[in-house]
Amino acid sequence: MRRTRRHKENIIARIAFIGQQEFGKAVLEAFIARGDTIAGVFCVPDKPGARQDALKADALALGLQVFSFASLRSPEAEAAMRSLQADIGIMAYVLQFAPQSFVNIPKHGTIQFHPSLLPSHRGPSSISWPIALGARETGVTIFRPTDGLDEGPVVLQKACTIGPDETLGELYFNKLFPMGVSALLEATDMVLAGRHEERVQDERQATYEGWMHDDECEIHWPGHVDTVYNLIRACNPAPGAWMMLDGVKVRVYDCRKHVVGRFVPGGHKPGDIAGVTENAIVVWAQGGLIEILKLRPEGGGKMGAGDYARQRGLVSEGAWRSYVRPAA
Repeated sequence: MRRTRRHKENIIARIAFIGQQEFGKAVLEAFIARGDTIAGVFCVPDKPGARQDALKADALALGLQVFSFASLRSPEAEAAMRSLQADIGIMAYVLQFAPQSFVNIPKHGTIQFHPSLLPSHRGPSSISWPIALGARETGVTIFRPTDGLDEGPVVLQKACTIGPDETLGELYFNKLFPMGVSALLEATDMVLAGRHEERVQDERQATYEGWMHDDECEIHWPGHVDTVYNLIRACNPAPGAWMMLDGVKVRVYDCRKHVVGRFVPGGHKPGDIAGVTENAIVVWAQGGLIEILKLRPEGGGKMGAGDYARQRGLVSEGAWRSYVRPAA
């Protein structure tokens, strides 16, 4: 029997939930906490030898009906969705392709979360790329999934600032994660109440970027110090921007940017070590210096850059401090 009790102004929904990982788990629990009915949960299949997906583990622990299909295009997946008699489908971090024949089955269709202000930054690394490009704003979008990747009409958007020193991890966990959870709840209420609008994305403003893999994460020291710094922030904590340091592939995490405002003689070039301190390794870039505080050498764990420098016998040098432009 369907539940028709209301919380505030909204009918409690019967939800078909599709998702993955910690974000999917948080969204699932938010819907349950406010009294919605989870008719079933679609999760990715378990990978041999890997830890069970956080959403799947949570759904099973809660006694929910769980489906794991290798493809959501299969007749079996569609049949499972039809069996739920759901009011609405919720997609909370989904990497599987979900065809129209699947997402249109619930009474009010399906809505999906994406961590950017669509149509900007369509694609799988949409949190990293705005940081890497030096953007000052991003946000979350709730939209209708179509067969085009992240191309469907927009139901709801919420924006937030990107701080000048904010990392990928800080932006996601402090802003986009909680904003995305609340936005999915709000958009669900709007759709079920019939008070939402669907805005077609402006293709003239659309951008798409792929995964930020190892090739994209390589630090090019001849680039401007701002570009280098933004890339490091965009890859922190994962996958980690990387460089070759003293013959070793090293991933760079926490760092500081220093602007140099005058010519400095001495024959140095971008990528050269400018100095070593107790806690850091300082590297030249165009227009300034990057003070590396935390890194991870290939085959090892994360560690302080100063500790790594001592292990490698890198020579301490403090003259670089006199080159730094005074703070405004």
